[in-house]
Amino acid sequence: MRALAILSGSLAGLLMILVGGMLPSGLLIPTMEIPPKVLIISSSWQIPALLLCSLVSGPRSGVIAAVAYLTVGIFYLPVFHGGGGYEYISQPGFSYLTGFIPASWLSGQISKQRGMNNLLLLTLAALSGLLMIHIFGIISLSIGSILNLWSIGLADLLFNYSLTPLISQISLCPAIAILALFMRRLLLVE
Repeated sequence: MRALAILSGSLAGLLMILVGGMLPSGLLIPTMEIPPKVLIISSSWQIPALLLCSLVSGPRSGVIAAVAYLTVGIFYLPVFHGGGGYEYISQPGFSYLTGFIPASWLSGQISKQRGMNNLLLLTLAALSGLLMIHIFGIISLSIGSILNLWSIGLADLLFNYSLTPLISQISLCPAIAILALFMRRLLLVE
C-alpha cells in the first residue's frame, strides 16, 4: 500500500512539474477593481510544483518525480526552459535542474517531521528546498566558470540564473505552503 502511495505521489508530482513549467507566476495586487490586477513575476510554477510534491507526498515521491522529470527532459521531450535533449546537459541552467533531486529530498524530509502542519514551518521547508536548488546551481556555475565552460562571465551567470529568479521564487514559497497545508489536511497527512 505504501509503494502505491509513493508511486501515485511521484506521478502526480511529475505531472505538476511538467504543467508547472508552462504556467507563469503572478501575484495579486490588492485593489478595489474587479477583476483584480495581477503582477506577472519572472518564474514559472515548475519549482513550486516540485516542492509541493515533496511537502505533500514526502521525500521518496519528490525524488522519483524529480528524476522522472530530468529523464523526460533529457531523453524524450523538450520540457526544460530552453528546450531539452542530451545537449541541454551542457547548458548553465541544467545544474539548477540537478538540484531538484536533493531539494525534493530535503524539503520532503523536513515535511515528515512531527508538527509540520503549520504554515510557517511548511514555508521554511519550501525555502530550504529552494536554497538547495540554488546552492547546486551556484556551485556548478562556479566550477564551469573556472573550467571556462561558459561564454558568459560568472557574475552575469549568477545574476541571470540565481539572483533574478530567486526573489520571485521566494515570494512563491508561502503559496506553496498554503497549498501544501490544504492538501496535507485533505489527504490526512500528519
